[in-house]
Amino acid sequence: MPNIGTGEIVLLLLLALLLFGAKRLPEIGRSLGSGMKEFKDSVTGNSKPETHELAPPTSVETTTTSPREHETV
Repeated sequence: MPNIGTGEIVLLLLLALLLFGAKRLPEIGRSLGSGMKEFKDSVTGNSKPETHELAPPTSVETTTTSPREHETV
């Protein structure tokens, strides 16, 4: 199997940039890194509780429904 050199790495990075775009690449890298970390932790048996805080929902839809015939108000 041939060695991968600098030229091939640059070519792969340019190809990824063309396929996904500059805005999407950091998100892909972040998700790939967290996936690799989770995989490593599961293989080694390290299970740390995650302290990620969930962001509040950006839009909350409120729907009003009319009572049905069998429901009492």
